[in-house]
Amino acid sequence: MSNATIADKRPSTLRGARLPKWSPYAIAAGSVAVAVGIGLAAGLDSKIQWGLIAAILFVLGTYVIGSRVEGPRQAKDRLATSLVWVAFLLAVIPLVSLVWSTVSRGVKVLDVYFLTHSMGLTSDDEVGGGIYHAILGSLEQVGLATVIAAPIGVLTAIYLVEYGRGNLARAVTFFVDVMTGIPSIVAGLFILSLMLMFEMQPFGFAGSMALAILMMPVVVRSTEEMLKLVPNELREASLALGVPKWRTILKVVLPTSIGGITTGIMLAIARIAGETAPVLLLVWGNSLINSNPFEGAQQSLPLYIYQQYGAGAGPAYDRAWAASLTLIAFVMILNLAARGIARWKAPKTGR
Repeated sequence: MSNATIADKRPSTLRGARLPKWSPYAIAAGSVAVAVGIGLAAGLDSKIQWGLIAAILFVLGTYVIGSRVEGPRQAKDRLATSLVWVAFLLAVIPLVSLVWSTVSRGVKVLDVYFLTHSMGLTSDDEVGGGIYHAILGSLEQVGLATVIAAPIGVLTAIYLVEYGRGNLARAVTFFVDVMTGIPSIVAGLFILSLMLMFEMQPFGFAGSMALAILMMPVVVRSTEEMLKLVPNELREASLALGVPKWRTILKVVLPTSIGGITTGIMLAIARIAGETAPVLLLVWGNSLINSNPFEGAQQSLPLYIYQQYGAGAGPAYDRAWAASLTLIAFVMILNLAARGIARWKAPKTGR
């Protein structure tokens, strides 16, 4: 037999033993079974404790079995992968539980009548009423806040990226960082102090100004990052053709990054859509329909949820859960729209 034939039959030393692809599922099933057994034997009533025991057993089992079969290096890789999966599940399970609770309790009274009528003269302990006035108020307040915050935020980001040099740019960056961490109640107190100085009554636009303060740093930061992603070669090519810098920004930089900028603005809108504290201080709420945000108290969805849940009555609880489901749907639609716009406006790349 030739040496070549002997070499072909010799097992390869470059490929070690590998666990089958189904091994993580088998380890996970075994971990769950052992955790259930431990929980029953120890008298643990909480399913959360069972889940934590199963997660620990899954991580340890993955590492031990991987080290015995594949060696320490592959075992460490599988250990890191299992930790990522466990962290993912620990983050998703509360989210799924929250969504399920909101949907199961919110669908009780969520119908066309609920969406198209206001509370009117309905008391908190009576069945009926709706959230039309709250939806209208939220749309107007968030819309006005976007009209204020989006242009200021985008222009500030353009200044920081394209023109910002020296002490002024550093000061603007510092204050943007500070504003990012401002609690919503502080923004509401700031606008409230101005209202007290000018002896103004609660009205919807006051809430919009507080929401705009919360929205601006988010828009600045997201727009700034999108502008930094635009290649400098595009700017240099435009400037080399004799195009002024302002026109380069308007015709080259902004169209290239418009998808990311729009996504950042819509995510900022979703961030302020659920704020309650500024609206509670400045708008006060109203059970009747008020379509004028510049005069009189007005309602919003987060404030409606807070007031209905605080009423302590069964029908009010149902309305609070239904309004919460509506607010979640509104934020979800905004996020889906942001992703769709980002994909639609993404730069087209060739093969």
